[in-house]
Amino acid sequence: MNIGKLLKLLISSLLGFLIDLNDSRYGHLTWEWNRGIRSYLHPSIFALLYKVLAFLHLDTPWFMMKAPRLLQSIFSAVGDLYLYKLSKILFGEHVARWALFAQLANWFIFFCITRTLSNTLETVLTLVSLYYWPCIRASSGEDPLAPRRWGLALAALACAIRPTSAIIWIYVGLLELFSTLHRVKFIFMEVIPIGGLVLGLTFLLDRMMYGSWVFVPLNFLKFNILSSGGDYYGTHPWHWYFTQGFTVMVFTFLPFVVAGIVISKEWKLSGLIAWVVGIYSILGHKEFRFVLPVLPIALMFSAVALAKLGKTNVSYGQNKASQSAATRSSIKTKLAVLFLLGTNLPMALYMSMVHQRGSEDVMYYLSREAVNGEITSVLFLTPCHATPYYSTLHHDIPMRFLDCTPSEEKGYLDESDKFMMDPVGFTSEFAKNWSIPSHIILFDSQEKLLKEFLASHQFHEIKRFFHAHFKVDRDLQASVVLYAFRGH
Repeated sequence: MNIGKLLKLLISSLLGFLIDLNDSRYGHLTWEWNRGIRSYLHPSIFALLYKVLAFLHLDTPWFMMKAPRLLQSIFSAVGDLYLYKLSKILFGEHVARWALFAQLANWFIFFCITRTLSNTLETVLTLVSLYYWPCIRASSGEDPLAPRRWGLALAALACAIRPTSAIIWIYVGLLELFSTLHRVKFIFMEVIPIGGLVLGLTFLLDRMMYGSWVFVPLNFLKFNILSSGGDYYGTHPWHWYFTQGFTVMVFTFLPFVVAGIVISKEWKLSGLIAWVVGIYSILGHKEFRFVLPVLPIALMFSAVALAKLGKTNVSYGQNKASQSAATRSSIKTKLAVLFLLGTNLPMALYMSMVHQRGSEDVMYYLSREAVNGEITSVLFLTPCHATPYYSTLHHDIPMRFLDCTPSEEKGYLDESDKFMMDPVGFTSEFAKNWSIPSHIILFDSQEKLLKEFLASHQFHEIKRFFHAHFKVDRDLQASVVLYAFRGH
């Protein structure tokens, strides 16, 4: 078979996969897809994984639930590797080992990095790409052109997956532009061709999946930046990332991060952290995950301080005073490690395995019951997106949650808002036109108000799942409750 026929066969196979992917049997597309502000590039990775599982006859609900996170774990391991490599080329192997320790010990990395969010893959791509940029690794002495092309391709991929990643690459790109000797070549022979190729292929993928020409980055910019559409889901004061968000993510590594920045005098990377956190601070709607890509960089600076703390120059024959100083240094290092592990590991385990687990546990339970035909339809009387959906159930069963699609109308209340303001009134009105579900899911805080309604419509509690010990942004939601219809 010649090259042309082989290429044609590969393209035909890819087109067949994409057409099959677009013709899904069941599922739900949220409002973002109707407005064209999400690219199909990121979910296509997991769709391909599902196709592989189906081909291998492993597409059981358990595999379908676990496989995406296992795949993301592999991506995250690549990120860990490149954080080590970046630290090594900048600060040496000793610091690189401490950087890997910081990455693995930090509670928020432990909590978030294996989740199938676009932000987690963006973080991995950021770490890998930074390693290849000459302006970041200028001291390596290697030929900058080949690595830079890899860095550009990965940066473009990060932007295709999450357009706000451009905040990072504008900063890095300008650094490179001012440091390179061949600026025109950099722009016209590298940035435009490589960036255009990656974004162009993504554009074609979205055209195939949406069924029309949709330019996702522009729609994303219009909604989130120009119209402040994200503010619909809540706003925070401008200083939130500095006083709460990013500070909580770094947690007890914070003093080591500050010390490491001062010791290293690596102003380009510390400037990147300040730039990203500063730009995101301008936006009204803020979330921890938005600044996740610069968290590993901050932890790398903590590694500089930890390495400095344990550095000694004791050799054979030195006096007792020098040996005593080395002993004190060793004790300080051990205390620092115990302090960091003692504060981060309990937090990591609690947030990952205990806090707000009820929303997942109830879906695991429903998935098992669906196998036995015990579930025919589900109604979620909760704030929208409070639980996983078909990604955990993996059965073709009708489900309905309360809508929270943003509106340009000032003061507009969506279904979720109306329910939270008046659970009894909203549910009574909603029930006039519903198709009675076999199961209802709600939090105990609303259950107290809806007990009479549920009993009058012949719904009975069948299981209760622990959810949280303390409230976050609403009243305490201590448990998730599952009700089943017992009428005729």
